[in-house]
Amino acid sequence: MGSFCANSSDQIQVEIMSKKLIKPFSPTPNHLRNYKLSFFDQIAEKTHIPFVLFYPNNLINNSSTIDYMVQQLEESLSRILTHVYPAAGRFNENKCSIICQDQGVQLIKAKVNCRMDDFLQKARTNFDLALNFWPHGIKDVDATSLFTMPLMVVQITIFQCGGIALSMSIAHPAIDGWTIFTFIYEWSKVCKLGIRAEKINSFMSFDLANMFGPRDITAIFEASAIYAGKRTDTKLVAKKFVMDEASISKLRDKLTNCNNSRALCFKPSRVEIITAILWRAQLRASQAITGKIKPSLMTFPLNLRGKLKYREETNPFGNFIIEVPIAYEPKGTNMELQDFILLIRETVQKTVDYCGEASADDVVAMVANLYNKNYGGREWGTSDDIEEFTCSSLCSFHMQEADFGWGNPNLMHFGSRHNQVFWLYSTQCGNSIVVQMDLKENYMDFIEHDQDFLAFTKF
Repeated sequence: MGSFCANSSDQIQVEIMSKKLIKPFSPTPNHLRNYKLSFFDQIAEKTHIPFVLFYPNNLINNSSTIDYMVQQLEESLSRILTHVYPAAGRFNENKCSIICQDQGVQLIKAKVNCRMDDFLQKARTNFDLALNFWPHGIKDVDATSLFTMPLMVVQITIFQCGGIALSMSIAHPAIDGWTIFTFIYEWSKVCKLGIRAEKINSFMSFDLANMFGPRDITAIFEASAIYAGKRTDTKLVAKKFVMDEASISKLRDKLTNCNNSRALCFKPSRVEIITAILWRAQLRASQAITGKIKPSLMTFPLNLRGKLKYREETNPFGNFIIEVPIAYEPKGTNMELQDFILLIRETVQKTVDYCGEASADDVVAMVANLYNKNYGGREWGTSDDIEEFTCSSLCSFHMQEADFGWGNPNLMHFGSRHNQVFWLYSTQCGNSIVVQMDLKENYMDFIEHDQDFLAFTKF
């Protein structure tokens, strides 16, 4: 195939070079070939979720080096799949299990008509350019094809300078954020260090359905309670902001100062503070656009691994999160940060405390009650009357450490732009937090000029 010339415009052309299925290095034993999905898999959003990691050129830029690198990537993927065998399977027709017959993960090789430094420069002002590097065909996945295609799709795109975009998309009804980011971190170690399949230590368990088996969700959930209000038909845009650690620390000191009559009685985490800042910024934008402060419902995904005292295995494959709904009802015109922080802390901690002692059936009943109350019943009216979004913290995951031998990634992009989301993840040095905002365009226009919000960011 012919090579591309560098393009001075924002037009990016990705050419697919090859596609293949990567199968586990060792065949999956017969007794493991029917992996049962859990209750938490049942209630996960029915979508493929993509993300992209960008690796600058740290290699000699010639075809033999790149070919060797791709070969190492393929071989290490095969070896790690032996230890995460459901990822190489396919959904059963009943959608309650995965048939693990080593059907394989799709791996796509592509090249792009630009240099990475040019792309990164343009991406500073047009973050949407990262969408060009989603795995090929993912944009066309619908509710039908989701359950017939590979659970995991990987694409490696080579820049003209030798830089790499590594993108993945995963079927959410079987895989959550912890699962995929743990997978990619462990895969990167296998690739970089050349670890043999038999030397890879187990890092996941595959027994979650034994405790949280599938339920008749039509009997415990109100109609549309799980997904109501999450998706939007409005155009969403993405921007990236780095929250300033010094400003956040200064704010924490102010909020916990005992001389302050409204001081918090606990030391809030960085995630709690930044989530509160984002929530208030979103409501300030809503107020400026609609003329009123609306009630708001924030969904906060809570990783349950390590939080259930009666469960010895803490790292199960699959979905093991509760999307905790946190409701804010405005009282007057004041939107104090400590009110948001306190609301976040109390709601999440109440859920954690309950799950730590409750039985599996009680946890399921609690999830149904939370979802029915906040998504099904609609105590405040229709979704148009409520400001809804998700704040997902990835700060405890290892994406920044996913070094395949090419160094660490320096730009990431998450999500499928189906709903308003704030994605939080740590910077490479770990001292600050990056926020990727997926918001309505008019809300984003307000926030990126809001001095109250910008006081906590750095460029």
